[in-house]
Amino acid sequence: MNNLPSLSDLNVFYTVAKKKSFTAAADELGASPAYVSKRIRILENTLDCKLFHRSTRHISLTEDGKLVLERVFHILNEFEKLEDVLNNPENSPTGKISIVSNFSFGGAHVTPILSKLMTLYPELEIQFSTVDRTLDLIANSVDLEICVGNDVDPNMIAKKLLPNYRIICAAPSYLEINSEPDDLHDLNHHTVLATRQREQLNHVWKLRSPMEDISISIEPKFTSNNSDIIKRLAIDGRGIMLCSVWDVIEEIRTNKLEHILTSYWQDADIWAVYPSRLKTSSKLKICILFIQTELSNRLSVLNDLTKGKKILAHTTNTQIEKIFI
Repeated sequence: MNNLPSLSDLNVFYTVAKKKSFTAAADELGASPAYVSKRIRILENTLDCKLFHRSTRHISLTEDGKLVLERVFHILNEFEKLEDVLNNPENSPTGKISIVSNFSFGGAHVTPILSKLMTLYPELEIQFSTVDRTLDLIANSVDLEICVGNDVDPNMIAKKLLPNYRIICAAPSYLEINSEPDDLHDLNHHTVLATRQREQLNHVWKLRSPMEDISISIEPKFTSNNSDIIKRLAIDGRGIMLCSVWDVIEEIRTNKLEHILTSYWQDADIWAVYPSRLKTSSKLKICILFIQTELSNRLSVLNDLTKGKKILAHTTNTQIEKIFI
């Protein structure tokens, strides 16, 4: 799918599915049946699937149409909530909010999102830090953490923003010389690059597969607290690494890195973590909703991946970021 469907076309589709009639949908939308039919054709071409079975008197959803309808309902619902927030001056956040994230994800995605947030809400004073370790949010007076990984403090409140997982990969140049490992235990005979946190004493990869959960101890030849450095060395053909899909999807699809040992992965979703319930802070609620919407636009490709399935290279670059509506 090269082009993104417009929100208005998704709304037309939802209305037709709800009314089970092009004519009734046109009446509700204040448009002509010809316009509705045209927008559905355009949406089908964009999504590259047939959405409705049509006869002279009836229409019904195809199997693809049913899948799309489920997603569209949530999309329209989220944008309706966001529109309510953005158009309600009483909800305009002001004052300070302290946010933290890790080095790589914070720099690549949270920073540009906060830049947009500043433009929308000029009265908001944002304190943003990137860290390489787990912080006590209460002790450090942090309002919100955007984190990658499923080791969330059970004493905190967490909202899942986007699915993500970690995979094992290496550069084609490394694999040409060293060959691809046959199984996880074969990693002991390879050069492993690993990201570490300050308090980390040993390296254990806790992985999942369709058949089992497994933990394997590794002895990396190179470690760093900065995953960008590890990725740079991996691209240069220096070794094998475990890394988040969000961080390497473009490199895999442009053949700078290759997804290996594809049956194994490590769950590492993207979360908003905070110490107080959203209903007690409209400022926090607005910020989280905005960040979630922006991340969904920037990293929509994560929703299309399947754990345990090899991510393949593409012949053309994959555009990840979308325009925020």
